[in-house]
Amino acid sequence: MYCRKTVVVNPSGLHAKPASSFVREAKRFTSQIVIANHDLPDKEPVNAKNIISILSLGIGPGCNIELAAEGPDEEAAVDFLVALIESGFGEEVIVPEAETENQE
Repeated sequence: MYCRKTVVVNPSGLHAKPASSFVREAKRFTSQIVIANHDLPDKEPVNAKNIISILSLGIGPGCNIELAAEGPDEEAAVDFLVALIESGFGEEVIVPEAETENQE
């Protein structure tokens, strides 16, 4: 299993449009992929290829999330999806507070 953590940087979080893009891209990979919202630890990780499951996580801007995959293309899947999240899905991105404090 291959895992990576990241922060959601688009100002609307994983709402319908970016979640749809995320699911479409996740389905390109063979591996089983899950996503977890670490800001809501009571929620279990969900299938990253199911838009309803992703929307149920309530992933908003600045949320700390983790992607995990298991299968033949697990590293490629997770790395690609993390890059997609960190790109902000083409929306204006927010800079996490820790990065802002380091720049001052």
